Amino acid sequence: MRRAGAGEGAAFDALVRRHQGRVYRLARRLTGNAADAEEALQDTFLRVLRRLSGFRGQSLFSTWLYRVATNSALMVCRSRRRRRTEPLDAYLPRFDGRGRHRHGADHGRAGRAEELLDRRRLAAAALRALQRLPAPYRTPFVLRDLEELPTAEVAAVLGLTEATVRQRVHRARLQLRGYLSHLVGVEP
Repeated sequence: MRRAGAGEGAAFDALVRRHQGRVYRLARRLTGNAADAEEALQDTFLRVLRRLSGFRGQSLFSTWLYRVATNSALMVCRSRRRRRTEPLDAYLPRFDGRGRHRHGADHGRAGRAEELLDRRRLAAAALRALQRLPAPYRTPFVLRDLEELPTAEVAAVLGLTEATVRQRVHRARLQLRGYLSHLVGVEP
């Protein structure tokens, strides 16, 4: 990293090779399609190249790289403006005054989604559901649950508190669970 920051091209190429797979996967999950992910990947490493000499090492390089990649992916999404987000509140579970699920919903059935749908269809539906999440929920969810970053690192990447990250990830999980339950015929 230091050699790349000093302008050594081979060292920068090694950094790109080492991290491009994870950055692409993150961008793909945040943007929802390969073309936008490629654009975000390219933008990420251009920004890294321009700013690497100024990296002060106050955080891990991977944390800094994830922040740059996340910002690049979100900028690509904003620039496209082709996807509308729709509220997923209707898919959240509803409870009565005693804390029980209203309408006797069979949420156990949602847990058997793999038995009810083939894997491909479920994966496609999950990806569509993920893209429907608003960015403030999708981004922490992707970083925490799909990229498996620790909560503290997600908070550092996004400039949020750990409590906020946990809250947003939890809400994203509820929304996704509700949406996927709806797909298998369970009313939220």
